[in-house]
Amino acid sequence: MSWLGILLIGFAVTDLTHSVRKVRHLPECVGALVALVVGLLAGLTSPRDVLALFAVVAAVLVWGQTVTWGFGHRGSAWLPIAVFLLSLSVAVACSGLAPESAGLIDRWLDSVALPALDGLSADRFLLLLGAFGIQLSTGNVLVRLVLKSTGTIHPLADGTMPRTRLKGGRLLGPLERLFVLALALGGQVTAASVVVAAKGLLRFPELSSRRDQERIHQMTEYFLLGSFVSWLVALGSFVLLS
Repeated sequence: MSWLGILLIGFAVTDLTHSVRKVRHLPECVGALVALVVGLLAGLTSPRDVLALFAVVAAVLVWGQTVTWGFGHRGSAWLPIAVFLLSLSVAVACSGLAPESAGLIDRWLDSVALPALDGLSADRFLLLLGAFGIQLSTGNVLVRLVLKSTGTIHPLADGTMPRTRLKGGRLLGPLERLFVLALALGGQVTAASVVVAAKGLLRFPELSSRRDQERIHQMTEYFLLGSFVSWLVALGSFVLLS
């Protein structure tokens, strides 16, 4: 599972870098470099591992380029979504071929005296790091790509979000996904469903106004589709970690 974890880390770092510094080609280059360094720190230096790392680097670079392209034109943005799903599927299918991680990361885990990391393998650590990492910014990117591809947001050339009264979505989304994933991993699936229900209750007054019904219907579709995609990212990560 080491290759899969490194791929997720590469995606997460790419999108986090883009959210902080919007410089052309910089996010995917940073993400690819981090993925390569993490792989080397994990002791993945055999010829097969090096080949896999180069495949991961290529996937991260293509992901960053296609995301930029997807938000930069007026048409559908299914290409980056396909790149993400295809890369993830190949990594999962090849996960059985990946050797166990070792190297500096494994030695560091053995030396850390934290109860949460006690007995945690390097492979599991990388997968957890990648799975939680994509909840931060990659989840938002996937939500926006799906919304744009379905025409649920305004068809602007830069793919920006519509002007609405719904505030805090870009911050609440990552927090919500982190809570859902953490609760699910802790065996508290019922508590995770409470988080989902609470979001609907908090948004209900904004989506039930009697004024401007056409806008309300559009915002309801926007809210529901975005929420379901966001939850799917968290639950999909939980499946990978199970």
